[in-house]
Amino acid sequence: MTTTVKSSAEIRKAFLDFFASKQHQIVPSSSLVPGNDATLLFTNAGMVPFKDVFLGAESRSYTRATSSQRCVRAGGKHNDLENVGYTARHHTFFEMLGNFSFGDYFKTDAINFAWQFLTEVLQLEKEKLLVTVYETDNEAFDIWVNQVGVPAEKIIRIGDKSPEKKYESDNFWSMGDTGPCGPCTEIFYDHGDHIWGGPPGSPEEDGDRFIEIWNLVFMQFNRQADGTMENLPKPSVDTGMGLERIAAIMQDVHSNYEIDIFQGLIKSAAQILSVSDLTHNSLKVIADHIRSCSFMIADGVMPSNEGRGYVLRRIIRRAIRHGHKLEAQGHFFHKLVAALAEQMGDAYPELVKQQAVIEKILRIEEEQFGRTLDRGMALLEDIITGLKGKQIDGGDVFKLYDTYGFPADLTADIAREREISIDEDGFEQQMQAQRQRAQQASQFGTDYNEKLKSEQHTSFKGYTNHDYSATVVELFNEEGKISTLSAGQKGVVVLDNTPFYAESGGQVGDTGVISTGNGEFDVTDTVKLGNAFAHHGVARGDIQLNARVKASINVERRAAITKNHTATHLLHAALRQVLGEHVTQKGSLVDDEKLRFDFSHFEGVTATELRTIEQLVNQQIRSNSERETALMQIDEAKAKGAMALFGEKYDDEVRVVTLGGFSTELCGGVHVNQTGEIGLFKITSEAGIAAGVRRIEAVTGEGALAYVDAQSDTLGAISTLVKSDSANTLSKVEQMIVKAKQLEKEVSQLKQKMAAQAGSDLISNTVDVNGVKVLIANVEGSDPKALRDMVDDLKNKLGSGVVMLGLANGAKVNLIAGVTKDLIGQVKAGELVNMVAQQVGGKGGGRPDMAQAGGSEPENLDAALASVQAWLTEKL
Repeated sequence: MTTTVKSSAEIRKAFLDFFASKQHQIVPSSSLVPGNDATLLFTNAGMVPFKDVFLGAESRSYTRATSSQRCVRAGGKHNDLENVGYTARHHTFFEMLGNFSFGDYFKTDAINFAWQFLTEVLQLEKEKLLVTVYETDNEAFDIWVNQVGVPAEKIIRIGDKSPEKKYESDNFWSMGDTGPCGPCTEIFYDHGDHIWGGPPGSPEEDGDRFIEIWNLVFMQFNRQADGTMENLPKPSVDTGMGLERIAAIMQDVHSNYEIDIFQGLIKSAAQILSVSDLTHNSLKVIADHIRSCSFMIADGVMPSNEGRGYVLRRIIRRAIRHGHKLEAQGHFFHKLVAALAEQMGDAYPELVKQQAVIEKILRIEEEQFGRTLDRGMALLEDIITGLKGKQIDGGDVFKLYDTYGFPADLTADIAREREISIDEDGFEQQMQAQRQRAQQASQFGTDYNEKLKSEQHTSFKGYTNHDYSATVVELFNEEGKISTLSAGQKGVVVLDNTPFYAESGGQVGDTGVISTGNGEFDVTDTVKLGNAFAHHGVARGDIQLNARVKASINVERRAAITKNHTATHLLHAALRQVLGEHVTQKGSLVDDEKLRFDFSHFEGVTATELRTIEQLVNQQIRSNSERETALMQIDEAKAKGAMALFGEKYDDEVRVVTLGGFSTELCGGVHVNQTGEIGLFKITSEAGIAAGVRRIEAVTGEGALAYVDAQSDTLGAISTLVKSDSANTLSKVEQMIVKAKQLEKEVSQLKQKMAAQAGSDLISNTVDVNGVKVLIANVEGSDPKALRDMVDDLKNKLGSGVVMLGLANGAKVNLIAGVTKDLIGQVKAGELVNMVAQQVGGKGGGRPDMAQAGGSEPENLDAALASVQAWLTEKL
């Protein structure tokens, strides 16, 4: 092998350049968050971004494509997490090199392209390659033999796994139970007879000698529900070759972890952790995990306790645990982002652009998990030490997870290292019980809107019109479809045309009036029913099906909504400018009173940052930029820099709203014509609502003025109370706070003196119990906060003895017990106070020498204290 194509970067470039020379469009890697498949947690194959093209639901300007797609397999059906670090070729993150034909070329070109790239560009030895085909795919077999020249004995036919399961084969690909499917041919590389394993289809095929490097899928059939196979009108090709696998071959190493990218990361990790053994499996885990974690965060995923965020959190925690195994001193994981950006930043510039943000998020997660890890590991060690069999009980796994936050997959990982297992079924039963409890605590009824179904199509005219003539095409009441909605009835009106905006994209639906010749229909809300707009409200006259009407929105309310909606766009842009480009919209609500905007961010927004964000938005309002709206192709919109929501599905043609040079977003909502119409923007609150998600609420226009007026009124009222003018109110309040704290300190000191005096007075109540001084008292009227000082003082005065005090404080009971250290072998304060607490409706405990408790039955206090002497008589 004399090729100069060796490094991972060189292989990636050579692949893309080769297929570009074959008239393929080079398509940049899509996000790890699939935009066209809600069933997938992450993009897990090169074809995922093209899925709708293969299904015919989307068209592109090209029929041939090539890409190097970043992928993650660490959650859901495609989960390689458990094997990472223990095998030579399992990763959570990998790059898939692929070439695709959308009804253009088929088997002949696909096979010849693959062979040419491997043997001519990469110059792999033909003798080291062998091929598999689907058992009955004679066409592919003939191409390999007669056109490519591969000897027949090096082509292996792979059939169905059993006669009962037709088309269920490693060499037959399906998108699902129905739909596009077809045979595939795979290319394997022989690493040599010094490595154990047999060729595909043999009993030893699971060995590491013969490694699949490229899979060519031929989408040839459309499988029907009854199992019949129809030929697709435009057969297509989907291929995939793992960059890490082919790099291992080109760099003459056996394990993927020995290639340049991983070696760079492993050496950096070893240096950070002061580890000399570069072959340690934990270094492999850490090197793999920094790739997946960094790319997930770069693609907008934030650590959380559900969905993609939970997968990210699991991987981060697994990496931290392996650092813990290597005796990491302090936080280390985030320090590897710089090494990753150096290795892969040229191919993926977003890593460099967001390096600081990625580092910060990883550091915060590491800090939070560090405490959990230490506590969880100690508890797990106790469980393993006391284990009688070879399996950890599911209840213990659940307790570690539910009570101490120790993830079950980490427990399983550690158990496997100790050659034991966990009771996964038992753990899942506990989890299911917890889910049921949560569901029972949160029951919701069926939404009325879900009962309505409509096949109508309403044309929205509200971008430029506030009223519009229309025809009633459908009527509903609570029973279903009707032909007449009578006066006084609640119902739903569907029109063929409407100026009413239906709730979507966070913007609430319009209200207003639909006028007929017989009366009016008051619209209280507008929502979507498929392609129809449902106008909810109450009839003030009979409404007939097919009647001509005039639909008029509440113009004043719409104006307030548009101000708030446009302000959310300005806020989004300002947040990204001040906090970083990791900020993405996670939800919004825009109505006529306020706006609410949820966004991804890993920590609270400081007062200074909020002020800067607010100033930026108001600066854009004062600039009075014109709102521009355009319809364009989705690719054109993204090229223009339009913000799109992760996971959202967009049509080929999208509506792009641009506000000066400050904000460009995909949006179907209504907006002001000039930003100056917003008037004023004022943030009213900022808070965290979930892990990695923050919420800002704000007001605009008249609402913002009303908010400022209310703040001014509050300041005026405070000024009056403290007898100051508004300019000096702050300093006057600060003076009063300092004085109040000083008075609190003096009162506390006085109470301590009073408690000490009360303690001295109580000494006379001391009794002798078997030669031990015992003081039992109801200290009615004392300060509950002074009880600890009182007990300490009494113990000092007794020298050796037991103190038990009780206090009725309204409907509550405060109890405290003290035992001098020479007596804790006979009497423990925690046991004593718990015995008394149980008699007054409570429980408690504490140290052997000092313990406190509470209760809710003050009427039983005296009787409970009276029982102490007899209890102590048995102990002493």
